[in-house]
Amino acid sequence: MLKPTKICRFLMAVSFFSVFVKTGDAQNYQLKPVPFNQVTINDNFWAPRLASHANATLETCIAQMQDSTERINNFARAASIMEGQHQGIYFDDSDVYKAMEGIAYSLINNPNPVREALLDKWIKLIAGAQQEDGYLNTFYTLNHPDERWTDMEKHEMYCGGHMIEAAVAHYKATGKETFLNVAINFADYLAKNFGPGKKHWVPGHQEIELALVKLYHETNDKKYLDLAYWLLEERGHGHGHGEIWNKEHWGAAYCQDDVPVSEISEIKGHAVRAMYLFTGMADVAAEKELPDYVAALERVWHDVVDRNMYITGGIGSSGSNEGFSKDYDLPNKTAYCETCASIGMVLWNSRMNLFSEDARYIDVMERSMYNGVLSGVSLDGDLFYYVNPLESDGDHHRQRWFGCACCPSNISRFIPSVGSYIYLTSAEEVFVNLYVGSKAQFEVGGQKLTLVQSTNYPWEDEVEFTVNPESPASFALNLRIPGWCKQYQLWVNGELIKSKPGRSRYAKLTRTWNKGDKIRLKMAMPVELVASHPKVEENVGKRALQRGPLVYCLEQTDNKQFNLDEVSIAETTAFSITDAEGKLKGMKAVKAETNGQTLTFVPYFSWDNREPGKMKVWIDYNE
Repeated sequence: MLKPTKICRFLMAVSFFSVFVKTGDAQNYQLKPVPFNQVTINDNFWAPRLASHANATLETCIAQMQDSTERINNFARAASIMEGQHQGIYFDDSDVYKAMEGIAYSLINNPNPVREALLDKWIKLIAGAQQEDGYLNTFYTLNHPDERWTDMEKHEMYCGGHMIEAAVAHYKATGKETFLNVAINFADYLAKNFGPGKKHWVPGHQEIELALVKLYHETNDKKYLDLAYWLLEERGHGHGHGEIWNKEHWGAAYCQDDVPVSEISEIKGHAVRAMYLFTGMADVAAEKELPDYVAALERVWHDVVDRNMYITGGIGSSGSNEGFSKDYDLPNKTAYCETCASIGMVLWNSRMNLFSEDARYIDVMERSMYNGVLSGVSLDGDLFYYVNPLESDGDHHRQRWFGCACCPSNISRFIPSVGSYIYLTSAEEVFVNLYVGSKAQFEVGGQKLTLVQSTNYPWEDEVEFTVNPESPASFALNLRIPGWCKQYQLWVNGELIKSKPGRSRYAKLTRTWNKGDKIRLKMAMPVELVASHPKVEENVGKRALQRGPLVYCLEQTDNKQFNLDEVSIAETTAFSITDAEGKLKGMKAVKAETNGQTLTFVPYFSWDNREPGKMKVWIDYNE
């Protein structure tokens, strides 16, 4: 039996210090991700999820787009192939684009002529729906052709941003320029109508900013980067308005338009919009000399992580505004924690790490990815959560689709991109951020390198690497030591290495590497009892279980003999790790011997995949 480690505080204030490049210097990202088309995942954790994505998630999204809803038909109508007006919500175009991005990503590692032909068919409709001047939005084209750009809350640029991202993904996957040309025409139209001395505009839902940076990287046309910067600078100066925006109890802060972006210090408003804003700010700051942006991102990161983030990495506690209320307001049963917001946390924190080479951002990214994001899709890949609470009476279940279907389509584009978060490179260094069984092929210091990672993480605590440079090569290999890991051991070719992670939490191995060199990393992975910050009122007198990056929960189906509202754990509770069974086979469960009872905890992301019943993350605790 295992005793829990010393109780750790989760929402602790941490000291503020600068981890970015010096202000005043060029703010280029110091690290570059190894693209997922150069990474083959072959482990027992992510590989099944990639399979369920390819076999079920994409098929669900495709069926919804063209069979069960009017999303594709809206493009056919706008292209004058069908008759009728726009059907559905005004931002439904974005779901099509996100699904297309997911299909394109899937094609990169899993060529599929049928799906590629489907994309070609959809792209033809989208190109046909684009107006002669480059404008593209089926809601306005079909229903309100004379009201373009009259309401900043109607998501014209948001839909366009997702279109640009999908087009770039399609070009990378197939080399075809058909969709990319549509994106360029739309972006050129925006650049002609918006910018200094032209029409003011503050997108109600951020997304276009980061998309324009992607298009800039693909085309090397600087006007797209400049437009992204201009759009960010429009915020906080009284230019914004919109139907939801102007509601008295939300106001400009709902869309992060209450202060200039360089002055942001507190998290406010809609959670997903905020994440896309911060991601876009980081991307623009990486290309321009914007120390004020960098400082603002640091400030608001602390506000999010120290005072407004759930243990699952989920954010946005309030359903009324799909976002934030006040510091430490983190209810469990009514937690909103939109799946898209957790995906946004991954996007933003990965950028923060690219700036800083600091692994604490990956700690947060990993927490969100393994808990907040993965809970949003069923193990079979065909059912989805929009809202991810930390407690349930048994009446909260995943659905096949939603009227507002941003989360399923977002999941469809995120899962196949997971490989791009594992490895990073700089001029003569390699960084390993995530422990995922995989084979990666890339260059470092001008040398070709194949890096093979073998592990059963996050279920087990060992990782082995085989380093295969094309010829002997000198470079530094940096292994992230997760924040949850209090002790670790490291061997190179069987020799125990004395190593301490620096302030940035990487164990650095610098040497001349030869083909077949082996690295073994063993990270202590005990069960931890986690205490919330004392200002989180709902969690006073409670504890949560965490092992490695995974948060655990109690489900009624494993504990039928108990009333989950009455069970408790204590400092004397003994824990053991067991193999999960049935639908959760291949996972690790935690058995807790307490008060003469045996409780079974399972990973939070896996809940509600079996029979319905109560669920709790935070459990009563007896001192």
